[in-house]
Amino acid sequence: MGHAVGDVLGLAAGVAISPLPIVAVILILATPQGRLNGPLFSVGWILGLTLLGAIMLAVGGPGHASTHKHPATWVGVLKLVLGVLLVLFAARQWRRRPTDPTEAQLPKWMAAIDRFTPPKVLGLGLLLSAANVKNGPLTIAAGASISAAGISVPQQIGALAIFVFIASLGVLAPLAVYLFMGERARSILAAWRNWAAQHNAAVMAALFFVLGLKLLGDGISALAT
Repeated sequence: MGHAVGDVLGLAAGVAISPLPIVAVILILATPQGRLNGPLFSVGWILGLTLLGAIMLAVGGPGHASTHKHPATWVGVLKLVLGVLLVLFAARQWRRRPTDPTEAQLPKWMAAIDRFTPPKVLGLGLLLSAANVKNGPLTIAAGASISAAGISVPQQIGALAIFVFIASLGVLAPLAVYLFMGERARSILAAWRNWAAQHNAAVMAALFFVLGLKLLGDGISALAT
């Protein structure tokens, strides 16, 4: 199990560093229903990662993701494809980054976030985790890595739980600050929000590139075994 966890720690950190979801949860916490909707967003986030990872574990079971404790060919091919996609996303994100970070604009839907109902907030958390162009591929890759580790089902579930926890730290941190730091939370979260909004494009481009190269390397290694 330790080997499987080691394989996915970098992927989990890549999911955790998600500027726009962090901005989203901070904006949600600033609304009148923040004490309810903030935890709901986090639940949706965790649920999305868990479901996507569990699907990959289920696929990897009957699909023989591991042969004699070596990744199956399809696992290597999957990681290669995901790696190429992330590198392409990195190039696109870098080209689209604003030359002046202070001119960075948030998605238009964030302006209406104070009017989101609890079900919409839950769905938003799920969407930004499982359907995100960075987080989705990374979670799929993590599920494939765990499946290919040649460990028992309980150990796979444990490894996935560790991945989901680490991958959720980015959105859980603002919630913890909001719940436990009282009046200081406002200024801390405002500073986090401004930094994440201004540097989202550059951070995402760097993460796409680095993690894309990692997946390409993992895929080549798996196919060469």
